[in-house]
Amino acid sequence: MATRLVGLPAPDFEMESTKNLETLDEKVKLSDYKGKWLVLFFYPLDFTFVCPTEITAMSDRYEEFQDLGAEVLGVSTDSKYSHRAWIKTPREENGLGDIKFPLAADFTKKVARDYGVLIEEEGVALRGLFIIDPEGIVRYQVVHDLNIGRSVDETLRVLQALQTGGLCPSDWKPGQKTLEA
Repeated sequence: MATRLVGLPAPDFEMESTKNLETLDEKVKLSDYKGKWLVLFFYPLDFTFVCPTEITAMSDRYEEFQDLGAEVLGVSTDSKYSHRAWIKTPREENGLGDIKFPLAADFTKKVARDYGVLIEEEGVALRGLFIIDPEGIVRYQVVHDLNIGRSVDETLRVLQALQTGGLCPSDWKPGQKTLEA
């Protein structure tokens, strides 16, 4: 069943993460991001084909998100140990290599379920992406099929559009005027 989250408080979460890659003892919580924009994205599984292209693309442009006052958090239903192994695997070997934001382990599948992206019969998340504002309200959600990667350019564009607080027409780009109401 589809769930509309836009305009509603983001479902709370607390998950194991790779924030401390060596000890894996730091959890991530929604409250960690209070006062900042959060780009929260779900992906199906570690050590797959499309997922590393998205994660490394987000990491390669992480500073652009930070310049906009945003943090990035990737989530799958894999364990924190699987995440660490994938990060420690070089990109040339289908790994992630060093990435600039943490991956969270939704091993219980609760968070993917709460965000409406869990494929129950497979136990994996669809490619859901949510932009949560500094007050914890979901302002954007998009869900892709497992085979289709998301665009970092579009994610940044939407984040900037949301931050204008204005009415942004189709294909609006940063620097362009917003519409008058």
